[in-house]
Amino acid sequence: METKKYSSYSQIELELEILKVEKELNLKRIVLNVEKTKESLLPINLLKGFIGDYKTILSGYSGTILNIAIPLIINWITKRKRGD
Repeated sequence: METKKYSSYSQIELELEILKVEKELNLKRIVLNVEKTKESLLPINLLKGFIGDYKTILSGYSGTILNIAIPLIINWITKRKRGD
């Protein structure tokens, strides 16, 4: 890091004020990130994420799944009615 040279106390005070605001901002960001992490680790949010992942995976295969499942269900229902 390069050493800064100041020509007046007002420049030093301004720099210190800027650093103070940056420090507060960074601290608030850390607190916000911790809160977001806590919230994402709640069981309900973990479950939502898990279900959401399967939804996106299965959404591409929904047509194929239906094409396989519908005939199987129809066959199962017709066999039940016949008593087989």
